[in-house]
Amino acid sequence: MMDDRVVELHNNESTPLLLVEDEFDMAQEISLALQQQGYAVQIAETEGEVLAATRARPPAVMVVDRMLRGTDSLAMIETLRGQGNRVPMLVISALSSVDDRILGLKAGGDDYLAKPFVMDELVARVEALRRRASDARVTSLKAGPLTMDLVDRTVQRDDKLLSLLPREFNLLEYFMRHPNQIITRAMLLEDVWHYRTLPQTNVVDVHIGKLRRKIDAAGEPSLIETVRAVGFMLHVDS
Repeated sequence: MMDDRVVELHNNESTPLLLVEDEFDMAQEISLALQQQGYAVQIAETEGEVLAATRARPPAVMVVDRMLRGTDSLAMIETLRGQGNRVPMLVISALSSVDDRILGLKAGGDDYLAKPFVMDELVARVEALRRRASDARVTSLKAGPLTMDLVDRTVQRDDKLLSLLPREFNLLEYFMRHPNQIITRAMLLEDVWHYRTLPQTNVVDVHIGKLRRKIDAAGEPSLIETVRAVGFMLHVDS
């Protein structure tokens, strides 16, 4: 029977986080760290408890220990994703090889944190997943002369409809979510290409070159500026 271990705090998000962890001490340590940031935390120890909790009230974010009662919880994550569950998930595990991280992400995890970890990093990753989920509810973006419809996946510069390939669309979306901010190549490789290790590649520069040719108006300065030795910036009027 599922425990009702939910801590409600006055300044907390209305929807609790779900911590899937069967090691008592670890569960308490993670739960306390999250509670100190104002989150409500519900703890589940078995797959049955997880499935019941997600059906009853989808959590804001799930933190899932990969090894649960001696079994790999990646199968459970795949089941949840197959059922249409889109809750952001952070997988935590002592299995830390590149292949293990890739398996965790392919199974449906949104992020993967290897043990041992610093608790502040776990909290920061949870906060990033929560922000990303909130951003996902936005249906359109506006940055200077650019307008992006995230539902229809269309982009216009002023009144002109632009024809972008899927990767170009994702790349421009990232810039439009961070206008007038310096974006490094490493950030783009991690967040747009989803590389967990950073290869020596010019793929970012190649795609930005193609994107510029599609979004820039004739005779006008490029919207995406190169910041020498650092990265790029989508420069738009505020």
